[in-house]
Amino acid sequence: MTTPDPVQFCEAFLRSEIAYNTENNILPSENAVAERLLARRLEMKPVYAELQKRLAPDERAIRVFLGVILSATFWDPEAIAEARAGRARLEEVNAEIAEKASALVSLLQEREELHNESGFWSNTEYHPLNLIDRAGEDIYLYKSYVREPLSATRTYDLKYWPRIADCIAVLARDAEEAEIEASDEITEAATSATRRGLADYAKAIFAGIETRREGLPILIPLDFTLSDASFATLVNCSLDLGPDDGVGAEFVKGVRQRERNRKG
Repeated sequence: MTTPDPVQFCEAFLRSEIAYNTENNILPSENAVAERLLARRLEMKPVYAELQKRLAPDERAIRVFLGVILSATFWDPEAIAEARAGRARLEEVNAEIAEKASALVSLLQEREELHNESGFWSNTEYHPLNLIDRAGEDIYLYKSYVREPLSATRTYDLKYWPRIADCIAVLARDAEEAEIEASDEITEAATSATRRGLADYAKAIFAGIETRREGLPILIPLDFTLSDASFATLVNCSLDLGPDDGVGAEFVKGVRQRERNRKG
């Protein structure tokens, strides 16, 4: 079987992705990365040659790898900064929920005392099931499947149920003790460092490659590794970095070593 020219093969894949995304009006950011790679053909030639050398004759693996690079646009430095900001805000929101829920617990307890001692009653909800039932009023599945069996539990006296204030107290503790975790491996890799930089982007690509090594069939061979020089070229070309702000093989080597040390 004739081995396809690596540049022609890889660029054909990039152009097909651009055409598909354009036709379906999707993923303009991936198209932007593909256009950058095409525009910097001379720099990318040795990368394509290495991909063919290490992955041929599995043409699908080459496509999968290039797909990782295109999708990594979602983890460019700007996107990573937004993700970091989102994490920081989530921590703030949990702290605010804990604080406000604790304050609400105090108010609910005070209201209960006033109901019992002031001679007045405000006719507010006192049973947690009442709150659930009212909250589910506009939820079809709740009304169709949950309301009736849940209502059967009302045979238990109120002393068997937690007070509304107790439920809110749990909500406060839950928010206060919450541990923030990334929703996937790529997010974790891109945002784990205390200092942000191009290393985050490189780590996101590493993690993207790792996710393609899993499952059946394995999409990228377990022993596949792209050279530090080629990986640096991919970072520079996909982000359209120039000579003054781009990275080199030593940079990639350092990122890989720190990741190995972090994982033990």
